[in-house]
Amino acid sequence: MGNRIIAWIGSALGTAGLLLVAPIAAHAQQQATTSAEAPVGGLEEIVVTAQRRSEAAVDVPISITALSQNELETANVQNLGDIQKLTPALRFDYQTGFAQPTIRGIGTGITTSGGGSNVGIYVDGFYSPNPLASDFQLLGVSSIQVLKGPQGTLFGHNTTGGAIVVTTDDPSVDPRAEAKVSYGRFDSQKYQAYATGGFGIVAADVEGVYSKGSGFITNIYDDDSHVALYENWTTRAGLKLQFTDAVSVLFRYTHSNLDDPSTQMLNSNTDTSIDPTTGKDWGIQTLAVPGTYTTNPNQIAANLPRLYTNITNIETATVKADLGFANFTSLSQYRQENVNQSEALQQVALPIFQLGLPIFDYTTTQEFLLTSKPGPRLQWTVGAYYLSYRDTYVTYIDSIPGPPRFRLGGSSTTTQNIAGYVDATYEVTPQLFFTGGVRYAHDAVLDAYYNNPFFYLGQNPNQEIKVPSINSTKATPRAVLRYKLTDDSNVYASYAEGYKAAILDVGGSCQDAQDNLKCNNVQPEDVHAFEVGYKFDNHRIANEAAAFLYNYKNLQVSEFLAGAEAYIVNAAQSRIYGLEDDFHFDLNEHFQVNAGFAWTHARYQQFGGSLNAAGQVIGAPVYASCPANPPPALQADCTPGTYTYVNTSTVLRDVHMQHSPDYTATLGPRFSTGQTAIGEFALSSNLYYTSRIYFSPSGTQFQQPAYATLDVRGQWNPTKNYYVAVYGDNVANARYRNQVQYNGFGIGAGWSAPAIWGVEFGAKF
Repeated sequence: MGNRIIAWIGSALGTAGLLLVAPIAAHAQQQATTSAEAPVGGLEEIVVTAQRRSEAAVDVPISITALSQNELETANVQNLGDIQKLTPALRFDYQTGFAQPTIRGIGTGITTSGGGSNVGIYVDGFYSPNPLASDFQLLGVSSIQVLKGPQGTLFGHNTTGGAIVVTTDDPSVDPRAEAKVSYGRFDSQKYQAYATGGFGIVAADVEGVYSKGSGFITNIYDDDSHVALYENWTTRAGLKLQFTDAVSVLFRYTHSNLDDPSTQMLNSNTDTSIDPTTGKDWGIQTLAVPGTYTTNPNQIAANLPRLYTNITNIETATVKADLGFANFTSLSQYRQENVNQSEALQQVALPIFQLGLPIFDYTTTQEFLLTSKPGPRLQWTVGAYYLSYRDTYVTYIDSIPGPPRFRLGGSSTTTQNIAGYVDATYEVTPQLFFTGGVRYAHDAVLDAYYNNPFFYLGQNPNQEIKVPSINSTKATPRAVLRYKLTDDSNVYASYAEGYKAAILDVGGSCQDAQDNLKCNNVQPEDVHAFEVGYKFDNHRIANEAAAFLYNYKNLQVSEFLAGAEAYIVNAAQSRIYGLEDDFHFDLNEHFQVNAGFAWTHARYQQFGGSLNAAGQVIGAPVYASCPANPPPALQADCTPGTYTYVNTSTVLRDVHMQHSPDYTATLGPRFSTGQTAIGEFALSSNLYYTSRIYFSPSGTQFQQPAYATLDVRGQWNPTKNYYVAVYGDNVANARYRNQVQYNGFGIGAGWSAPAIWGVEFGAKF
């Protein structure tokens, strides 16, 4: 409750203060005159907010993939993770319910209290720190911007890989409504509606989306073809008060209720790579106890229900004011997410070990932002930011029959971030521009604890064992030179820093009695990024090309030990470099093409080699099957018949980074007839390709070979108010893993959906 009060106090103060200055701001606005010419040509001018103010994308010296509402619709993008197929160098992978986005090789594979992601996700300016809420149904989206490279100056501490910025429509006094309904294979249904309107200074909108389906998985244990049945719904309402032309306040409330176990539908993984213990292929990776198992992408073997539910409530307030000399924005947020999940760890139909993992998250953010007005040679942004994020895990053993669940333990952290930042661009000459900025932040992990694990005999598993707090300060600068070749083109060279905050490993090493309950010292990640780029946009052809080099150190990774324990440690260092090109072409009003390509050479320079508290070498997290008679080096962490992290002196050099393909490409043509006597017809498709990736933290194991997907859509608009469309997702039926779950009980694989065909109807008024 305290966090909610903080958020709304910030909102109230911002609103009250601005109402006092509204007459002054309105008078200043009346005296200022601006004009905007509509772009001439086929493509609309691409406007982005990558520098926290609206600017033409061609003038912003950051690599950006900007996706319009039209591009999202024609590619049949339903959830945020679907933008992977439109964005070179971006991946959305999973670890059960945890989404793990990666940009240019920078992502995270860790799942722990307060672990967070390396890619910041923002919706209408509001940060979402919870990886369990990183992939969500899209509502009223007008654009999505994928900002590549560290955004540590303007967007914060956990944006070492970049940021994904989602922008939705504001309520309007002009009445408007639209709805669409779709039905596809596996009984997939989706119903979505939006309406807005108002009077005078008040505008409101309301939107809802409901989806359900049976999924494509069959449980061979009981022949249940509805084991992956899902039902999700989200509603959102907004109220906008436009007090004057200069001052407005927008309140929003969002409620989501997701019941979708698809991310828990894992079967036994197969792997042809070499097991370092046996020197042979891994083969089928199941627990070495007889049981029913499967490796078929359309099947699982489960004797206990697997589940994932997430109830989310989000309250936000956005205050905007034109102060004459600058634009002011206040962003206040309170969000609460309650997740319940139950996942099998051994991937065989035996009640050996199923983990219950409810997670409770409470987030408060407050940001104040001042941005300069267009026109002067000096353009600037100044801001202050506050984040409080409480992340609580509760663990159960769900494989012991009968309610209530058998309590296993748990952990909790509260992450706080307080920051101030400034960023400015100065027009040295009409062609030469210099940008400099810095963010100064203080991070702390407070109120951390873990619950006594049940195997500590005589201990209460509900007891909270406190862990000392940690804190740090960090400055992350950036500097850019941009040269304007013509009104349509720019070249730039930039340097930027980013970091991912330090972690308290309360879910792992803090609980290790063999190591005297000493928490791993998980240092912040650091990335130093250099980039040169070229941008061109003449409203018919838009092209962005970039070359980049990252020096990346102290990567935070998970090590899963025998017995399902997981520690968080720092990898030594890595280097990433590559090339990208993002291309948009509008031949005429009937034919457009969007295309992109990325080559990303992401390699660990050295992984492993540091010393633990006992002076032993900590090797890279390489996994091996445990033989019947473990050698001395494995006996401490090796139980015959299980899989384990091999804690040897293994040091890896020049190996792939996790979730990092060398090549990704996308191609999306669209053709339309224009208006005819019987309406307009449009055909579109999207081809996505990725080279191989590795799911293991070391980047040497659990390979997913290269694959390509093809999506198609045909649409008929008999009038401007109605349409009917047929669509196909993954029509070539490519089957690929989107997750590999590794632990001490077995190694499981989660698979993409097969080809899905469907039909969609829509109406706009």
